[in-house]
Amino acid sequence: MSQTAPTAEANADFRQGLLFGLAAYGMWGFLPAYYKLTDSVPADIIVSHRILWSVLFVGLFLYLRGRWGEVRDVFRQPKVLMSLAASACFIAVNWLVFVWAIANNLVLDISLGYFINPLVSILVGLVVLHERLTRGQVIAVGIAVLAVALQAVLAGGLPWVSLVLAFSFAGYGYVRKVTPVKATPGLLVETLLLFPFAAGYMLLNLAWGLDSLVLNDPPVLLALAGTGIVTALPLICFSSAARRLPLFMLGLMQYLAPSMHFLMAVYLWGEPLDQTKLMAFAMIWAALVIFSFDSWRRYRRPACAG
Repeated sequence: MSQTAPTAEANADFRQGLLFGLAAYGMWGFLPAYYKLTDSVPADIIVSHRILWSVLFVGLFLYLRGRWGEVRDVFRQPKVLMSLAASACFIAVNWLVFVWAIANNLVLDISLGYFINPLVSILVGLVVLHERLTRGQVIAVGIAVLAVALQAVLAGGLPWVSLVLAFSFAGYGYVRKVTPVKATPGLLVETLLLFPFAAGYMLLNLAWGLDSLVLNDPPVLLALAGTGIVTALPLICFSSAARRLPLFMLGLMQYLAPSMHFLMAVYLWGEPLDQTKLMAFAMIWAALVIFSFDSWRRYRRPACAG
């Protein structure tokens, strides 16, 4: 009985982690559809709203959970605060390009960027952390680089939206990985650091006679207010999933969001999928199959050895 109880508890924990993970990546997958509700608003104003409402929603969540002490602790640690200032810059760039791309019907480029992201993270580990790559990782990264180069040559330019999203999110992920702070308090501090710039920019637009508060369109204003929820809720679910699932499982689930972006871009919004772009996607998918198989093999190795 003593063996059955922990096993049942572990299985329940795993199922909960799976549900939280699917919820997190599912919500991230639907983000382009959500931001189609606000595509009448310039991307810079949307991101400013996202920062302001995220401060309100995430701050309220942490207050209700009695976790304000974690936020205060961050402000007592200058090194941690500097790291979060860097991650805030990365995520601000990521949000801005993401929202701009949705408004300009470039959701396929967003999808490609987040498919490339795990491979870019490998490069970050190689350059910054001096990690050694496995043979599978070298092959996967090589295919991805070739795919981007071929698209640049055949399409007449680099897929800059995809690359900016991939590198900014990989940079964000690296900084947050080496910064000793939990996900939700870290997000609040990041948005608090961005808050003066977002609020100042909106006030400046108001001074110029622009309706940066979007008071003349209540449904859009409501959608903008909801950006605080759609920013924080997936992160909260992801944090819960990360505590319950092995990293390999989370690594596989991360492809759910860009897959949803791809399907919506092609079948819902009718974005053109020419042969050059399809070839790039096919090569990236092949690279991810190799990368995932390599990760699975290394994940299984300790279990087999044990």
